[in-house]
Amino acid sequence: MIDPNRPVTGYPATGQPPPNPNGYPQPPPPPPSGTAYPYVAAPPAYYHHNDHHPYYQQQHPYTAVEYQRTTFLRRIIAIAIAAIIITGTFIFILWLILRPKLPEFRIDSFSVSKLNLNNSLITANWDIRFTVRNPNKKMTIYYDDVAAGVFYDYVSLADTTIAPFYQDKKAETIEKASLATAGAYVDNRAFDQMNKERVRRGAIGFNVRMVARVRFKAGGWRARRRFLRVYCKDLAVGAGSNNSTGNLTGGSRQCRVGF
Repeated sequence: MIDPNRPVTGYPATGQPPPNPNGYPQPPPPPPSGTAYPYVAAPPAYYHHNDHHPYYQQQHPYTAVEYQRTTFLRRIIAIAIAAIIITGTFIFILWLILRPKLPEFRIDSFSVSKLNLNNSLITANWDIRFTVRNPNKKMTIYYDDVAAGVFYDYVSLADTTIAPFYQDKKAETIEKASLATAGAYVDNRAFDQMNKERVRRGAIGFNVRMVARVRFKAGGWRARRRFLRVYCKDLAVGAGSNNSTGNLTGGSRQCRVGF
């Protein structure tokens, strides 16, 4: 039997552990078995510090060499953009002042003589007289390395060169060119088409093309050389039979001009 007068060991009736003899409070009692934390669930993960979290990694700053290289590249780009803007502004202002225009070409006369079409071969002489007009009020034009050619459709029949010439402001210049071909081969399609055209309307429509290297000048300013291209289409000349002579029909013709 248990002696009821025996002193009871353990915590007093208050439920608190007895004071520590050293004066420090006693630690709290351990949690019941089967529970790792005093909470129902484990503490959230963000309570734990993670030195390897990717969002908190410190970025490495630029080195001195990389910084200088980046700064230099930015300056070069800024200078290039500024140069383009300044150049474009200068050209635009110059264009407003000078208002440059392309010269005008007009075929005044175009004749063919000794025309002979036989067995896909052509023999003929062409004489061209044309007028060139400079419409600019403030610019003169220099024509260098002028070349002219006679074509039927896309087939070249004859070509020649013209002496260089100069035009003052608002000036007109009359030029002549003579071309000849003797027994030049023409492909069957173009040859048959020329014969059909001559029989149908008594004339053949030739094309004249000219190419000139030109320079524009205004006072002390000179533009760089450009290739000027002139195209005069369907210049019909009478050609009733072989060894005949024909002239341009329908009067003078304006040509298309461009760079």
